[in-house]
Amino acid sequence: MDALDHHARHYDTVARAIAYLRARVSDQPGLDEVAAAVHLSPAHLQRVFTEWAGISPKRFLQHLTKEYARTRLRQALDILSVSAEAGLGSPSRLHDLMVSCEAMTPGEIKTAARGIDIGHGIAPTPFGAALVAWTPRGVCHFAFRTTDDAALLAGLRAQWPAASLHRDDEAARRLMHEIFPQAPSRGRVHVVLRGTNFQIKVWEALIRIEPGHILSYGQLAHEIGMPRAARAVGTALAANTIGYLIPCHRVIRDSGETGEYRWGSERKLAMLGREAGYCATEDRRSH
Repeated sequence: MDALDHHARHYDTVARAIAYLRARVSDQPGLDEVAAAVHLSPAHLQRVFTEWAGISPKRFLQHLTKEYARTRLRQALDILSVSAEAGLGSPSRLHDLMVSCEAMTPGEIKTAARGIDIGHGIAPTPFGAALVAWTPRGVCHFAFRTTDDAALLAGLRAQWPAASLHRDDEAARRLMHEIFPQAPSRGRVHVVLRGTNFQIKVWEALIRIEPGHILSYGQLAHEIGMPRAARAVGTALAANTIGYLIPCHRVIRDSGETGEYRWGSERKLAMLGREAGYCATEDRRSH
């Protein structure tokens, strides 16, 4: 079992723990109670969390509170403007993974990508199994498994009805290793965007948000020059079919509530907590 399989297996436990904590947030349950809820010993849960998140369960859960989220939102005002100075797709601190993007042409969209060759496969990630698809130009689809594989594949076919699809799970696994490397390493992933001009503007802005940072819907609307378009921004996020790489999980409500997520609110919290934990660890190492 390689690192991705190991982390994917741990994610199931982490997601169950997060769901338990969300249901009992006012009670502030301790490690023993959470461990019992997920049918592990406290020591085993401690080890699983530390291996998966890089920090202890207690530290991880601190990153999931509304108070923490509101503090991060207050610090977020200059994130996109600072990132923009470095250019679209500035390298993240988490894995030095540079995400760049390009939009499909109107002609390609009109023909429903007729003649385009799309490879795809299902592979493990630290946040559970996911379907990833790619064209010769880059990643065009990334969906976490929330249903059976047949439904996952049907969703891909619906998005690209005229494309030539071929399955290659081994190539998908190799691509996931580039996106989620076992150790911090420099890498580059290119994504191909398919949407309206407004949606693409929102998604391009999202790519500039560094791991460990968050924005509210209103802040993101302001940063794209449309401060009254917070609701439309939310609609654009809901239309995103390239999970993680277009990081809609980093946008939350002004109240500090996580908000909705196409692939499940527990998964969104797991992403935010893991990224915050890694970035906090890197900050401590750099000082």
